[in-house]
Amino acid sequence: PVPSAWHRGSLGEPRDLFALPSARRPPPPPRWPVECEVIKETIEHIEWVPPEPEPFCQPLSHEWPPAPLSEEQGTVVYHLSSVPPGSRFTRARVGGALGPLSSPAVPLEGPQDTTLLFESRFESGNLQKAVKVGPYEYVLTLRPDLYTAKHTQWFYFRVQNTRRDPLYRFTIANLAKPKSLYGEGMRPLLYSQQDAQSRGIGWRRVGTDIRYYRGGGEEPAAFRLSWAVRFPHDGDTCFFAHSYPYTYSDLQRYLRALAGDPVCSQYCAVRALCRSLAGNTIYLLTITSPTGTAAKRAVVLSARAHPGESGSSWAMRGFLDFLLSTHPDAQLLRRLFVFKVVPMLNPDGVVVGNSRCSLAGHDPNRAYGTALQGSFPGVWHLRAMVERVLAEREVVLYCDFHGHSRKNNVFMYGCDGGRASTGLRLHQRVFPLMLSKNAPDKFSFPSCKFKVQKSKAGTGRVVMWRIGVSNSYTMEVAFGGSTLGRRNSHFTVEDLKSLGYHLCDTLLDFCDPHPAKFQQCLSEVDTLLQQRLGREPGSGWSDVSPSELES
Repeated sequence: PVPSAWHRGSLGEPRDLFALPSARRPPPPPRWPVECEVIKETIEHIEWVPPEPEPFCQPLSHEWPPAPLSEEQGTVVYHLSSVPPGSRFTRARVGGALGPLSSPAVPLEGPQDTTLLFESRFESGNLQKAVKVGPYEYVLTLRPDLYTAKHTQWFYFRVQNTRRDPLYRFTIANLAKPKSLYGEGMRPLLYSQQDAQSRGIGWRRVGTDIRYYRGGGEEPAAFRLSWAVRFPHDGDTCFFAHSYPYTYSDLQRYLRALAGDPVCSQYCAVRALCRSLAGNTIYLLTITSPTGTAAKRAVVLSARAHPGESGSSWAMRGFLDFLLSTHPDAQLLRRLFVFKVVPMLNPDGVVVGNSRCSLAGHDPNRAYGTALQGSFPGVWHLRAMVERVLAEREVVLYCDFHGHSRKNNVFMYGCDGGRASTGLRLHQRVFPLMLSKNAPDKFSFPSCKFKVQKSKAGTGRVVMWRIGVSNSYTMEVAFGGSTLGRRNSHFTVEDLKSLGYHLCDTLLDFCDPHPAKFQQCLSEVDTLLQQRLGREPGSGWSDVSPSELES
């Protein structure tokens, strides 16, 4: 049930109705839909940053392969039962399905059997089926978002019984998007348990002969990702993933550490915004120094509306790490602003390994305009909370963190409705321009867009703008990496976390009481756009549509 009892304290806080993170007790385990089987093992990975940048590989032609790989030629070695088409979410429990676990993996015939053992029944895992089509070759099928038949993009699964010498090939056969950064040189991630334990090495980019191409004659069209790889050890336990995983349990461990920190607790309150459909707590953090709250402006941030965009959680982690630190800039930010942060809007989707949807079977980031409290509790309560905050103070910035699968670098989408005065229309572009100056090797201002499209009317960015947050953005973080500032390499976890710090830095520039930086960026935006449209400097903007500015 979603709580209806809220008190309107001075910061629009929800009541403390749920078990919240405590240093004294472990966080509650995640709740899963009863259709989902869940293995008992806890899956955790070490954090690691490679000592050298991991370059993109040379993109290969999209025409591939000469003969289509057919499941009929192979042996099914892993197969999870799927949720029946048309079914809807009914209930959830800790540990998912009742009763003994099934055995989706084919048992090995003896020590000489080189078949890989696949597993994905853990938090954020996604793999439906594996078919062995050659001694070291597998065709894989991803599970669509639960209670839908689409949105296949995120993958994260385990393999055991590896051999070090052979070259393996994996082909994911049912990806949804026609274009992907895998076609531009992005490589998948591999994690070796042996390397983590003996050498302290974590997730790394792997794969040669990587291709992203249209599959056979299926309708609707399916796209395929194929890569070859050698495993580092015999008999290892390894994982593959689309992006660095960040699970609901990872978030809860982080919040538990905050709860145990007596200094942080003085300026960071962790509350429940509401519960998800499955009954997982959606957390709200209020971060501010305890004095002079009445006069402060607010900043609202959210992440993980789309569960497959795990890089957004690492950016959020970096933001929280910096804002909660003892750094003088962090102390200044806490003195100046009240921060309202929802670090994981769609925990159910994250738990079950969805790419885009919540358990309602729809995209929560299209539901802000019409959201029903019962279908999209996180979205509904976030919007209600922002409306409460707006009633008592200015919200200087709203930013929703996302991941992007087709464009490299980091960029923002803002809101130019074309109705505002010249000054205000350009103001929208100042924060992203400042961010590009603070993170020139990651953030691309030319990739930013500000047109409000009809199809995006229900997004957090557009709805928050319509209800009164004039600087309202989606921050898009590429799944791949950066092509800027002599870089041509994948983002590391450290790169993603640094975005949180750069956002803090930019907020101070943006709100500097000395307006020199703001005015400089404003005139730079004006000049840039006039040049782009071939107009005389100083000619106004009132006669120019958002589409023309965007072109």
